[in-house]
Amino acid sequence: MAARNGNQTAKRPGKSPEFMEKLKAFVRTRGANYLKDTNISSIGIGFKIRDDQPTEELSIQFTVKRKAQPEELESLDTTPIPPTIKVDGVDVPTDVIQRRYERAYKVVSENVSAPRKTRIDPVVPGVSVANKAETAGTLGCIVFDRASATPYILSNWHVLHGPNGRLGDEIVQPGPHDDNRVQLNRLGTLARSHLGEAGDCAIATIEDRSFEPEIYELKTRVEEVGNAELGDKVIKSGRTTGVTHGIVRRVHTLVKIDYGPPIGEKAVGGFEIGPDPENTAPNNEISMGGDSGSVWLFKGKTGKATKVMAGLHFAGESGSDPDEHAVACYARSVFDKPEISAHPPIEAQAAIARGGRGYAPAFLGVRVDVPRLSAGNRRDAFRLNGSEVIDYMHFSLALSQSRRLAFWVAWNIDGSRLKKVTRKGIAFVFDARIPAELQAGDELYAGNALDRGHIARRADLTWGSLPEARRASLDSFFFTNITPQMNDFNQGAIGGIWGRLEDAVFDEVDVENLKVSVFGGPVLRRDDREYRGVRIPREFFKILAYVEAGRLQSKAFLLTQNLDQLELLDLSEFKVFQVSLPEVEQRCGFTLPAALKAGDSFGERLRQRPESLAGRKALQGLAQIEW
Repeated sequence: MAARNGNQTAKRPGKSPEFMEKLKAFVRTRGANYLKDTNISSIGIGFKIRDDQPTEELSIQFTVKRKAQPEELESLDTTPIPPTIKVDGVDVPTDVIQRRYERAYKVVSENVSAPRKTRIDPVVPGVSVANKAETAGTLGCIVFDRASATPYILSNWHVLHGPNGRLGDEIVQPGPHDDNRVQLNRLGTLARSHLGEAGDCAIATIEDRSFEPEIYELKTRVEEVGNAELGDKVIKSGRTTGVTHGIVRRVHTLVKIDYGPPIGEKAVGGFEIGPDPENTAPNNEISMGGDSGSVWLFKGKTGKATKVMAGLHFAGESGSDPDEHAVACYARSVFDKPEISAHPPIEAQAAIARGGRGYAPAFLGVRVDVPRLSAGNRRDAFRLNGSEVIDYMHFSLALSQSRRLAFWVAWNIDGSRLKKVTRKGIAFVFDARIPAELQAGDELYAGNALDRGHIARRADLTWGSLPEARRASLDSFFFTNITPQMNDFNQGAIGGIWGRLEDAVFDEVDVENLKVSVFGGPVLRRDDREYRGVRIPREFFKILAYVEAGRLQSKAFLLTQNLDQLELLDLSEFKVFQVSLPEVEQRCGFTLPAALKAGDSFGERLRQRPESLAGRKALQGLAQIEW
């Protein structure tokens, strides 16, 4: 450890974490003042360079746009850098290197395969992305809101925001430079951004695409963030140069970058990466224009990428600089500024309800809104944060306070991304956001023939990334999504028809993108019979919506239930009918969206040959459905 008197030079003080923190504090508090010098392009901490080789002597490193003789300094509007700087009583040597930096965003010639530059669904990190008014950068990784667990993409400010952007801007994948059909490539919207000493970072929503967190070609995902130190080996996957390897050679660095008008020069904090001589890149380029937003991961002992993020790539050498290097923001900083995490909060994973990515109206590519309750039902609806629509992962619902059951549940099914997730050990629970007395719980189901019947099927909801699917599985067990059903209906032959309606649409119809939206729930009639303080529904509805041959289609079904067997031994028959959407509206006390009713071809045929429900034959099998 270096001596504490002012006459000693700092030999290898990097072995002292305490002294390194003091050097870091020096750069953080005084570095910006040095960058006011027009010739200084950065200040950081690195090993002093002698004869073009790094020594073991720790130094405060300055990079300058041009090294000059003393007599030239005045003409460059610059001042000499002292040979040492005193930090906490220790004279730390300085080092001066000629180097310029620029955003790693300017689009240049390409040397990687086309898939990174095409539209991808599910979207993955490592591919082209940008604000629709910008060119092209790299999607770094999938991150999650620390409070709500909402998933976002992470990239740079200058990729997702840009000098003329604003929050709410549309984000496209791929970026416009790679595909200028921005109207076809919408991914989401700009949610939060930051440009300053803490980093160059931004996050955007994922709305019109599904996602997978595994980084393209690295076959790993970000699960933790680490702190880069001198000598650490790192690896990234970027839009332009693909997978490249590097070594951290300067830390706690402030880099001056010109972001163009109207922003101008900004000082951005991070660390510098040089090439790894044991893993050279083509043309020795570890980064090029378009790699902005890439995630640098630490490498493990085997040389492969770990799940630990070192930093977010945002800049590289200028075109005239012969030295190859890259600069990245510290991972911790770019996670703290937008308040994001590498994984959903534990509370959200455990399905302690805080709301999820609920029913998506635009899921099918045609907007299909949720039902609009009648005036009387709106007065009876429970409101969460002022809204009668209560969100969970992949589904939403409206809850009747007087009946303690849902008016309706709406959910989306992505048949191409279904996951097998175990239900073992999952209990039916109250939603903690809603008073327990407004939910029908286990007291209703003990010692009788009633089943806890899911309205939105668990198997319909377990799609998307594995964390999403697991959370959706857990959310499906809230009592708000449960309705009392006779056990032979829920488990028997007719119940099989009812429970397989969602599967049937995939089997019988050429569903575009394997996506289906569903509405379902009990028919809450005034004359429903009360049992243990809850009026038990004897009818249920279900509506399927999907796109076939470019046109929205909708099919509605009704199931009637005889409740006598609650006290009698004889089993009654359950009947499933195909019905029109207006019949569902009339029974349920809500209005369905016009787009949904326009796709009701069965209802149109009924209008042409009217007949009562009583005169209609019940479905005896799925083959009798009129698709």
